[in-house]
Amino acid sequence: MSHDLYLAARDAMAKAYAPYSKFPVGAAIRTEDGRVYTGANIEVASFPEGWCAETSAIAHMVAAAPPGPGRRIAAVAVVADRIEGRLTTPCGGCRQRLSEFASADTPVHVSDPAGGTQTFTMRELLPAAFALDGPA
Repeated sequence: MSHDLYLAARDAMAKAYAPYSKFPVGAAIRTEDGRVYTGANIEVASFPEGWCAETSAIAHMVAAAPPGPGRRIAAVAVVADRIEGRLTTPCGGCRQRLSEFASADTPVHVSDPAGGTQTFTMRELLPAAFALDGPA
């Protein structure tokens, strides 16, 4: 993983709004055209409603980039504290959302704030992704 993608996700984590879970998460997406979009989790009082960091980053990408390479994810970084000693991977819903804009081989780097990292492909995280024919 490139260090700048990790730093972007870690910086986004610091901006999370997580007053209920106290579990901030940051995400950064690098598109095929090289742009980076970030997101942080945002909680609301009607917990568990809100947005995951990955969803926020995808929303920034979609709002800013026209269809094409600017909307195709080349790499993802997610930074969060460990849970029971394990790095935090995207939730099921975010895995599906990421798969809409990524390939099966897109790397998803999950890290803790200290830099411990593990890398998965989208195929490993979502081996039987639901897909309809159509461009992202």
